[in-house]
Amino acid sequence: MKKVIITIDGPAASGKEKIAKFISRKWRLNHLDSGILYRRIALILFSNKVNFSNIDQIKKKLKEIKEISFRNSKKIRTQKISKLSSKIAVHNFVRVFVNKLQYDFVNKNKNLKGFVIDGRDIGSVVFKKADLKLYIEVNPEIRAKRRYKQLIDSGEKSIYAQILRDIKLRDKQDKLRKHSPLLVPVGAHIINNNNTFAKTIKQIKVLIDKI
Repeated sequence: MKKVIITIDGPAASGKEKIAKFISRKWRLNHLDSGILYRRIALILFSNKVNFSNIDQIKKKLKEIKEISFRNSKKIRTQKISKLSSKIAVHNFVRVFVNKLQYDFVNKNKNLKGFVIDGRDIGSVVFKKADLKLYIEVNPEIRAKRRYKQLIDSGEKSIYAQILRDIKLRDKQDKLRKHSPLLVPVGAHIINNNNTFAKTIKQIKVLIDKI
């Protein structure tokens, strides 16, 4: 396979990260999760007691950030940080900041075989010329059940009904936000992830083999 960029877009809790990690291992591509960056920023703001309703405070703190880890951790996977990350994601200056981090990461690592990048505007805004664009589609109820299990397994108390409400609200916010709304990128292949992971990967393998 030639050096490629594969983008994976989709709503919250659609399984983008799990799919991206599999593709990363299977085809030896470097995985970049944009959601981690938003969560990292949210955690930094929260830890520094920044007022999430004060744009000037958020901008000031962003200017102070010199480096952000691309690694996942339990600290950024809580419901609290998830809600806060969605709150800052509506601001265009935050999205520009995160997008630059992603551009720089890809440009500075040109020696790598390729990249698989997941998020909510990766194929539509960040990497429009990707070699393969995927859009993951899953019913809200299934996403809520999967997120509920994920949180319970990690030891965090959670309520399914609340998670479902949060997911539906997040979908609405993502689709209606002014900057970089959630949508199916031009040229993207819609992947049904309502069933087993094996069936999902089978759909994707056919497309990757054609690159």
